[in-house]
Amino acid sequence: MLEEACMSRKPWDLAFMAEPEEVAALRRIMRLHLKVWGLHEVTDEAQLCVSELVSNVITHVGRGTPVTLALSMSGTHLRIEVHDPDTRALPTLIDATSDAETGRGMALVSAIAARWGVQLLPSQKVTWCELATGLTSPSGHVERPGVDRAEALLDFCVTATLGSESRTSRQSTAVAQDVVIGVIADFLHWLRVHGCDEEEVLERAQIRFEAEVTEIGDLPCNALR
Repeated sequence: MLEEACMSRKPWDLAFMAEPEEVAALRRIMRLHLKVWGLHEVTDEAQLCVSELVSNVITHVGRGTPVTLALSMSGTHLRIEVHDPDTRALPTLIDATSDAETGRGMALVSAIAARWGVQLLPSQKVTWCELATGLTSPSGHVERPGVDRAEALLDFCVTATLGSESRTSRQSTAVAQDVVIGVIADFLHWLRVHGCDEEEVLERAQIRFEAEVTEIGDLPCNALR
């Protein structure tokens, strides 16, 4: 692959007060942040986990508790943490068949997440969960056939254009774009000499691309430097 590390996903956190009205806002923030990170596939699960973790603090620690939501990558998993100052009120896993009206939140998190746990620190506890993302590396793209094919072709073309040493060097966006432009121009020449209408083919390709973007929500990779 031309550039393995092409998506920057730096740890992020947000401090807030544990109030019921904050939950909806946190869900919206989570959706927007995961859109920037290109992790659309886990948005619903992440929103649900945030809702349950924060609601757990509101119910068992108390409204108005200062809380911090933290988001980071743990390998190829999305890690969600909720920090609160009460080291005594520990989350418990309630049997799904229980008649209890409360306490089912962590059972739901457990069912959704790849793993979860509680970390006790001197002045706070951290309740966390991790969701599988489908990434091949912490800073890579979610696997998609179109992206994989383009990466393979681009890697081949860069090597053919710049030499074999380019495989081990980090390529800039400008270099990659120049190679892509050259490849597109070559295909347009190929279409013309074979009697095809290159404008029609470009239009059809654009229509297909826009349909796929609408379906899977591709975002531009702006971390190549």
